[in-house]
Amino acid sequence: MDVKRFIEEKIEEVKSTVGSEKAISALSGGVDSSVCTVIAHRAIGKNLKVVFIDDGLMRENEPQDVSQIFSSLEIDVEIIDAQKEFFDSLKYKFDPEEKRKAFRNTFYSVFGRAVLKSGARFLVQGTIAPDIIETKGGVKTQHNILEQIGIDPEKGYGFKVIEPIKELFKPEVREVAREAGLPESIYQRMPFPGPGLATRVIGEVTPDRVSLIRKATQIVEEEISPLRPFQAFAVLLNDKGTGIDDVKRKFGNIIIVRSVESKDAMTAETTEVPWEILRKISRRITTEIPEVVRVAYEITTKPPATIEYI
Repeated sequence: MDVKRFIEEKIEEVKSTVGSEKAISALSGGVDSSVCTVIAHRAIGKNLKVVFIDDGLMRENEPQDVSQIFSSLEIDVEIIDAQKEFFDSLKYKFDPEEKRKAFRNTFYSVFGRAVLKSGARFLVQGTIAPDIIETKGGVKTQHNILEQIGIDPEKGYGFKVIEPIKELFKPEVREVAREAGLPESIYQRMPFPGPGLATRVIGEVTPDRVSLIRKATQIVEEEISPLRPFQAFAVLLNDKGTGIDDVKRKFGNIIIVRSVESKDAMTAETTEVPWEILRKISRRITTEIPEVVRVAYEITTKPPATIEYI
């Protein structure tokens, strides 16, 4: 792929599609949405409004960190606090597909209001090829897939969708991001699911359970980052395990650690993490998060498993 030519073509496509109208970019801070935001900004400049939805399901300080990065690129980001709306939509939901669809509906509902308020007619989003393939194939519902499965975003939410990189896989997106001038902290960023930490909580997604898995995820990313895996994270199980506190029995949470190697997210092999690193992760999680009494490392490849848990 001629990366420079690809960027130029996509800038022209966005420019001709939007014309003199306005568009909103759905920025999450991941490499996919970041690339699309830069392309759209170069295409239509001030006619682009960049929005980051704070759904309460992101990494620690994610909204502020992303806003700061794009501010340095002279791109303003508006942060919309929608945490209550997302947690309300996930309440009492346990089935993985129900949770993903609830997230999708809330995501586009929030953006629909933002689009209506701004007067924009288009939503620019970072859909990539695996999102489409897995959703259409019935593997799991990706939140950013609409038209490909027969949902008309204009009828349902009041806007048309622009997907500049929908034919690309992750390695190609990283090339485009680097060529587009995004910092390494973005173009080499570990993938993070659209529904965020909701995909790493088995059972009901609540603020307290998300807070716990956020801390565990930060520990896992910090300790495994020197190995530069494709993706590494923590998962909170729904069951409890038996632990010991001052020689007394207590029931606590169980955390699964997962790290994989992959090129395109369609298949994945387990990272061979050194024993010392795994022991350190276990010690840190159980010490820094006393509610956790057990930590396990998962070794299943994709297939038969998916990378994320839901």
